[in-house]
Amino acid sequence: MRIINGQVFDLNQGFIARDVNTDGPLIAQASGDEAVLDAGGCWVIPGLVDVHFHGCVGEDFSDATAEGLQKIADFELSQGVTYICPAGMTLPEDQLTAICKNTAAHRKQNAGGAEVVGAHLEGPFLCMAKKGAQNGDYLHDPDAAMLKRLQEAAEGCVRLVTLAPEQPGSVEFIKAAGELGIHVSVGHTVANYDTAKAAFQAGADHATHLYNAMPPLAHRDPGVIGAAWEVPEVMPELICDGIHIHPAVVRLTFGLFGKERMIIISDSLRATGMPDGEYPFGGQMIEVHGNRATILGHPETLAGSVTSLMGCLRQAVSFGIPVADAVRACTYNPAKSIGIEDRTGTLDVGKEASIVLLDQKDLSIKAIIFKGQKV
Repeated sequence: MRIINGQVFDLNQGFIARDVNTDGPLIAQASGDEAVLDAGGCWVIPGLVDVHFHGCVGEDFSDATAEGLQKIADFELSQGVTYICPAGMTLPEDQLTAICKNTAAHRKQNAGGAEVVGAHLEGPFLCMAKKGAQNGDYLHDPDAAMLKRLQEAAEGCVRLVTLAPEQPGSVEFIKAAGELGIHVSVGHTVANYDTAKAAFQAGADHATHLYNAMPPLAHRDPGVIGAAWEVPEVMPELICDGIHIHPAVVRLTFGLFGKERMIIISDSLRATGMPDGEYPFGGQMIEVHGNRATILGHPETLAGSVTSLMGCLRQAVSFGIPVADAVRACTYNPAKSIGIEDRTGTLDVGKEASIVLLDQKDLSIKAIIFKGQKV
């Protein structure tokens, strides 16, 4: 396929006018067939990569059902999200094991939809004070042996684990996770600056939904946010749904950390793509009104978003983030954060041909190509 007349995402130049050729599942120097796709009036971008979301269309990754995960993958691909690393919740080890086994089984089946590139364990190694919508009954101190068991159940596809680094044994846990090929993200934490800095220096390289479920940045107590900024390898997540973070803070954070480090996530729940109502979430109930989801009976406690990653990209642009920077934060940066940037995240020759065409006027989806095939 030859994609012509579009403005093509470029990691260094933003957008440039050029053709994109595909040959089979890869981007190539020349097209492998005679097909031509006119991208006039469109941004041509890599397929999006979501490294932190829980579900959609009535399904939750933590339910650990084959049918549910397939429905999640199908919906995500329809939204231009081509690679997903769904997040589990704070649950008993037997349910976390089931989640990991379900992920491994799904990857073997290759049944279509967005590719499940791994799993994100957003729990149980969190702190009670900042558990947010997580179920406190199942919180657990950092446990490297448990993490190893879960990675074995997942057949090596756990990519990311969230940790409150003030919990005992955190530094050792971070080092053990690295040996298992798992990136560690600091989050759901009351850690002060020194504790967070020690975690990042020990190898944690990610921050879970920055600002949410952690102490705020203060001039005498910079906390996790200040520590993350000082370690260049750390990539912070932001939920850009228009609910979790004020637009001015989104702009400020992109300016502070730079476009090279920012990751936009959806943190979407099973209610995404569903009507308002009440839904189960991690052993609790949530209620959804519009694009706001909260714990049932506790309207002050946000429970994740009901906006897809593509919706969050559009929100970020509406907040004043340049289109190229928002695209990078939804593609290359998250891919890099879990070690798959050699496969996707740019439209360079040799990368997988997972491509989305967005209307330049309203960022609506005009075409989706997944591994060389038009969806």
